[in-house]
Amino acid sequence: MSVRKEMPGRLLRLLSLLQSRREWSGRELAERLGVTERTVRRDVDRLRLLDYPVTGTTGTAGGYRLGPGTQLPPLQLDDDEAVAVALGLVGAAGGGVRGMAESSMSALAKLEQVLPARLRPQLAAVGSAAEAVPRPGVPQVSPDVLAMLARCCRNHEIVAFDYHGRARSVGRRRVEPHQLLSLTWRWYLLAFDPSRDDWRIFRVDRILEVTPVGHRFTPRILPAPDAATYLVESFASAQYSHTIHLTVHAPAAAVSETFEGVVRGIVEPVDSSSCVVRFSADTPAMLLTQVAAIAAIASFVVDHATPETAALIVQAGERLQQSFAGLGSDQPNP
Repeated sequence: MSVRKEMPGRLLRLLSLLQSRREWSGRELAERLGVTERTVRRDVDRLRLLDYPVTGTTGTAGGYRLGPGTQLPPLQLDDDEAVAVALGLVGAAGGGVRGMAESSMSALAKLEQVLPARLRPQLAAVGSAAEAVPRPGVPQVSPDVLAMLARCCRNHEIVAFDYHGRARSVGRRRVEPHQLLSLTWRWYLLAFDPSRDDWRIFRVDRILEVTPVGHRFTPRILPAPDAATYLVESFASAQYSHTIHLTVHAPAAAVSETFEGVVRGIVEPVDSSSCVVRFSADTPAMLLTQVAAIAAIASFVVDHATPETAALIVQAGERLQQSFAGLGSDQPNP
């Protein structure tokens, strides 16, 4: 039996780790695999025998990385990973990245060719049976900008770019990129801005002229459990042009479950059956959506609302009342 057919599951896990990050230390790999560093070195040698270009350096700062190669063996994915990749490519076709529909389907076709034979039917089935529906009006992001920002996040490399702020003014920013995040079909960059000595969130569709500066940085500790939590909490606490404050006659947990999209209200319990909610957004229409969702589950008192927001919600309520008037009496009792 060939060496390739004898490859144990541990080697596949090692290969998967090497593919997931730019560089690993021997100690980190040993901890992840539950083996000694000596075993890691032997397994790396076996991968090299299988034509995987694993490079390494010795010493306390040494590490391993999977280098580029022109004659790589078939891509090694387990069943769940193959399905995850296929679904990810299908989902990308409906996201906010320019030109991704055609590119995603092309990538699926190429991926099927390099996977082991047993996984190809699963990939083909997902690709032919699944489809993501694009959302109209979502700002489109350049794939080149996303790729450049992702590379700088991975390599901890300072990046500079022109940015269109909320006031539509353009300014040059120089930041330490931390992570790219996607929320409701929009892409965001979480980065530390040394000039402001604080973390900032940038909409990627407003980023232009991205240039790696060529200097590395030491990643800073994020003031949140993770990047996704930081993003959601920042949206909830930010102050925009339009606001509304409500006292809702429902438990805080029930109200929080109604939130959708990027507008996340700040909820403070009053007691077990009521809470105070504060919303802030760029447009009154975004607040209308959240208020309507709360109105569907509970009554509330409006403590504060910016005039334009109040006018829009009152107008929408009057139209709804006129449109649905009389329907309730015709409906049978449950």
